[in-house]
Amino acid sequence: MPTPNLTNIRQQLARTVGPAPWYWKTFPAFHSAAGQPFAWAHQGEQGPVGYVVSLAAEPEPDQLRMALNTYCRPFLTAPGCLGIWCPEGRNIRFAGFDPDQLKAFDLAEIAGWFKQSSDRIYAKTPPVAEFEVPLTLSPGMHKIEVPPELATVDELIVPTSYKAMSNDDPAFALFVFYLQAGLVEVLPQKWFTASQYQVGKQWISRAARDQESHRIFGECFGVGTFVLEEDGCRLEEWLDRRP
Repeated sequence: MPTPNLTNIRQQLARTVGPAPWYWKTFPAFHSAAGQPFAWAHQGEQGPVGYVVSLAAEPEPDQLRMALNTYCRPFLTAPGCLGIWCPEGRNIRFAGFDPDQLKAFDLAEIAGWFKQSSDRIYAKTPPVAEFEVPLTLSPGMHKIEVPPELATVDELIVPTSYKAMSNDDPAFALFVFYLQAGLVEVLPQKWFTASQYQVGKQWISRAARDQESHRIFGECFGVGTFVLEEDGCRLEEWLDRRP
């Protein structure tokens, strides 16, 4: 495999989608199948809609079409479908929406709603497709059933907490979804253990694959940015390490 170009990886990482609300600026602006432009906005850190990230059509920024709670991440599928993935109990939930069908609502409608609800996604229109994958999957490759609306994505890397039986077992894993192929590969992060890191305070927030070297890179919140070894389970080196 080629040696990772760390300069290129840093540039790719800056564009890698991370969880709402902290990384909302990485969320992709997009056009729907009908050509309507959509954009994301953060509702600030105070008040009844604090930390909510909302979606609206650009010509009507006050008419919201979707609101996301913490830890949600959007991704785009073809043609014109908006995917969202988020933790849902002991599962990872995927939901796909048709942006052109999303009904508008006012910001006041969700005032205080997320603070009282465990739901991660608010929309007046139900998803066109959804499925869940349990976090209890063992390491390795597994077959999954993916709705056709979400099956146009080649690869999506999902960082998630992982049940550790001891302080020396992996407390985080990367679930690498090959949605087109109907597969998920579970990669326990053998370097991220409770004996080495402050689990909960420190966590893997986002990850992606370098198209040149095929190495997975990512960010560990509160620690730094990293590149993994070829197996995708072990730490190769830190790009930037926080003191």
